[in-house]
Amino acid sequence: MAFVKKEIADLQINPFTMISKKWFLLSAGTLEDYNTMTCSWGAVGEIWNAPSVTAYVRTNRYTHEYLEKNQLFTISVFPEEYRKALAFCGSHSGRDCDKAKETGLTPVGLENSISFAQAEFIFVCEKVYRQPMQADGFLDPENLGKFYVKDPMHDLYIGRILAVYENER
Repeated sequence: MAFVKKEIADLQINPFTMISKKWFLLSAGTLEDYNTMTCSWGAVGEIWNAPSVTAYVRTNRYTHEYLEKNQLFTISVFPEEYRKALAFCGSHSGRDCDKAKETGLTPVGLENSISFAQAEFIFVCEKVYRQPMQADGFLDPENLGKFYVKDPMHDLYIGRILAVYENER
């Protein structure tokens, strides 16, 4: 593993592919105590004069607890060969299993947070905003009925991107 710190402007990504097609792991905590989950919803852009990511985490997810008690989190994007590992991390709870052990992913500490040695690139983010989604905020009631019938709402997190690392294996 050879993570090299990059300027965000030099990173060549398609956010639509990165988020909805490749997915990513959102991780919070430390090397000794963390959780990670697969996400396929989010955004990358600029807000409050800073490069930022927006992620959505349901309030019942184990990772939500780690986001609440840690100021930093990471967004880790993987090569296609890790699709099964990401599928596992999105369908199993860290309350019930060790996701890294089950998938073969190797946890690494990075800037007082956590990621994985197999990631292609990593955003290290600092939480700057959290907002619970509310039923009365839906302008299209079809989305409320489609995504929140049995599952709890998401909290929206905005993270200021503090650093970007690329894996130059």
